[in-house]
Amino acid sequence: MVIRSETKLKAWGNSVGVILPKEQLEGENLMINDEVEVTVRKKTPLLKEIFGRLKEFKPKSGKSTEDLLHEIDEELKSRLD
Repeated sequence: MVIRSETKLKAWGNSVGVILPKEQLEGENLMINDEVEVTVRKKTPLLKEIFGRLKEFKPKSGKSTEDLLHEIDEELKSRLD
């Protein structure tokens, strides 16, 4: 059985807690004080978000990503002609 849930880490005294939806726990017949195994990994941005950020990226050449992609397109077009 696996429950997947996106949530935020919350301060809980000197520790950190994770809140899981009650409906998911009930669906798996889990009760308070049941022992469970938890695997946590940081949520990574969607690929779309990563590429959206690249529009603002300027490499050492000082050219924008858009300018570089345009140059690549032009180069490929000239080679195909």
